[in-house]
Amino acid sequence: MSSGFVRAVAILLALCAAAMLAAGAAAQAPPPPPTSATTAPAPRTPGLSPELAEAAQLIRDGEYVAALAKIDAVLSADAKNPQARFLKGVVQTDRGETDAAVVSFQGLIEDYPELPEPYNNLAVIWAAQGQYEKARRALELALLTRPDYAIAHENLGDVYTRLASVEYDRALSLDKTNKSAQTKLALVRELFAVPPSSTAPKPVAPAPAKAKK
Repeated sequence: MSSGFVRAVAILLALCAAAMLAAGAAAQAPPPPPTSATTAPAPRTPGLSPELAEAAQLIRDGEYVAALAKIDAVLSADAKNPQARFLKGVVQTDRGETDAAVVSFQGLIEDYPELPEPYNNLAVIWAAQGQYEKARRALELALLTRPDYAIAHENLGDVYTRLASVEYDRALSLDKTNKSAQTKLALVRELFAVPPSSTAPKPVAPAPAKAKK
């Protein structure tokens, strides 16, 4: 469910400017929403324990049952472990267990609101369901917690283009002779043809220990 947000916006602005002069182009069917954020972190990534690094590799190999066994073993000893919970949400997403994944990421957000990754992955799920406003809000929250989160910027740019496409479609449904909206819609859909980034997100960083009272 391409470059970061800044370049995506720059491209979109340039395309919209060109639309004022260009003739209408044939619309292309949009690809699925951005999915890069659901990629499991690579093994040996700093911050992952050996057990979770093995689980991440198993996820990348599609060995979800074995990955869950390692994740659950970590959670049995540390039920609040944010990295293990994050990886479990990734497994649930990859297996199509969308409701369970939403619960996992929302639970992480409640316990660790300072972490951007759960917002981002939750946004990917909502974007896949066509809930672009909810995805937009989640990505904006992710960027409030970490402004340099490149994948969230990219995904937010994708969500903005989806929202733009919806509005151009609406304009055309009200006025089928609107050549400007036709051209802009075609240009926005050209952006959809750019594959999402394949860069895996960084693992969820452990929350700092709270001082005992």
